[in-house]
Amino acid sequence: MRAVTFDFGQTLAEMDTTMLAGRLAERGVTVPVAALEHARPAMWRRYNEAIREGLGGHPWVLLMATLLRSAGVTEAAVLPLAEWLFSEQPRRNLWRRPIAGMIERARALRARGIPVGVISNSEGALDLLIAEMGWTDDFDVVADSGALGMEKPHRAIFDWTLARLGCDAADVVHVGDSWSADYLGARALGMRAVLFRGRDLMPADAVLVEDDRGAACESPDGLDEVLRRWGVPGGR
Repeated sequence: MRAVTFDFGQTLAEMDTTMLAGRLAERGVTVPVAALEHARPAMWRRYNEAIREGLGGHPWVLLMATLLRSAGVTEAAVLPLAEWLFSEQPRRNLWRRPIAGMIERARALRARGIPVGVISNSEGALDLLIAEMGWTDDFDVVADSGALGMEKPHRAIFDWTLARLGCDAADVVHVGDSWSADYLGARALGMRAVLFRGRDLMPADAVLVEDDRGAACESPDGLDEVLRRWGVPGGR
């Protein structure tokens, strides 16, 4: 393997539910952080369903509405809040809580001379968020669907990234949490794919066969094991 790419949300960083609760409080809505945490799986199941249904444009408002509804927000307030939060994303991006150990994996790979990229269905300002988090120098390329006008699972955003990495699809491992957008999207192009913490959100009829082109893991240590099995020196 010559390079590794990562999804961003739910792979490198996750939603900061404490920040979200604070933002909702600004609008006079009180939602416990625990309720938001409990509702997150429902949001990501809906995301996978949306991708599978062919809904494009990164359905952010749909996802947030699902989260808020599942967390107990009254129906009349759900859509206005979701739309307001989306309008605030470029300025106050909610996906900023680092997933423990993952940026360290990206840095370790680059320290070993392995190019690392990000391929994300985002809102168009991912580079600003990455800079705010102090991660700009950790990636060789960042593919943001909102900025590029192309999105996973379609091959164009993968091709765009591979061209900038100077690699063929067969030489790259992609790591992401979405069965439809990340795992199936990457494998359809001929990349190796690792489903990261996504087994519980797979469609009921989906079957993940772990072989020399695909795998799943639930932790950074598990990712190290997969990468080593495929000849990529992982680890911190």
